[in-house]
Amino acid sequence: MSKATFGLIAAAGAATGAAATALFYNSRGQSAPAASPAVTSAVAAGAAAGVAAAATVAANNRPAPTPAPQQRRNEGPVSPAGFFQYGFPGPVNDVASRTGLVSGYDRRTRNPAWVVEHITPESLAMKEGDRKNSQFVEDESIPEMFRAKLKDYFRSGYDRGHQVPAADCKFSQQAMDDTFFLTNMCPQVGQGFNRDYWSHFEDFCRRLTHKYPSVRIVTGPLYLPKQHPDGKWRVSYEVIGDPPNIAVPTHFYKVILAEGKDANAPVAVGAFILPNAVINNKTPLTEFQVTVDIVERASGLEFLKLLPANRKKELCKEIECSLIVREFNNAKKGKN
Repeated sequence: MSKATFGLIAAAGAATGAAATALFYNSRGQSAPAASPAVTSAVAAGAAAGVAAAATVAANNRPAPTPAPQQRRNEGPVSPAGFFQYGFPGPVNDVASRTGLVSGYDRRTRNPAWVVEHITPESLAMKEGDRKNSQFVEDESIPEMFRAKLKDYFRSGYDRGHQVPAADCKFSQQAMDDTFFLTNMCPQVGQGFNRDYWSHFEDFCRRLTHKYPSVRIVTGPLYLPKQHPDGKWRVSYEVIGDPPNIAVPTHFYKVILAEGKDANAPVAVGAFILPNAVINNKTPLTEFQVTVDIVERASGLEFLKLLPANRKKELCKEIECSLIVREFNNAKKGKN
């Protein structure tokens, strides 16, 4: 059955998530409504401020400043921007730069919006970190009222699912420990996903270093619409905790960049969306392959804006995108 057919059957099969996303955004034959020039300018300014803030965090390992809103001369009888003298409401993306990852946290869902990592043959060969010495911890850099709590996961029925896997950060104990912050976690279905198909997918990413000297990965949650019997599309997801705090993603994405030795060499790019559900290990990984723009539309994030089109190659045309199913020792992985 083709992906297009899967897309027409909103709840059929594990591949529906990626196909339905593409269908939802593309089948109507129209793009998202165009923003006004003022909104466009504000978004552009915010994006520039966000890039600068992330660069500051990466360089100095300190919390990102909140970008101030653009202001212009008041030409009318009111001053809406006067509200900001009391504080800027946000949204605030808590960016944290750690030894083996950089994360951007979504205070509303109590999950990361994205987490980026970098793996190399050399980093994976080092075995200085041991997850037996690591513990799940709350991220105290997040204000308490927006913080994901350990108790929120207790008896929730979901694993504390790493976005950057601990196995990618064995090059030091600090790097390993950093992967156990809850700002690197999302609620994931355990048996059949986090401890199975998702683990095999993470292994696929590591195996890319057999061919490529540098692999960069961004991972995060999605909250995708599903078509209901009345024909309407709705977003629905569980929230765990007491009181309910942490959103349970419907799907997860990975955008993968496999780099060559030369700084100007082509970059093999792959994007995947997987449902947060039990997936048969026999399901081909290519069933979840999507284009980067689908991940962008679904997440509200932008990737690879600075990568020239003539340097992009399709990852799954450069290598075989397939899993090797191994019996991982995942009995304790992510358990509550």
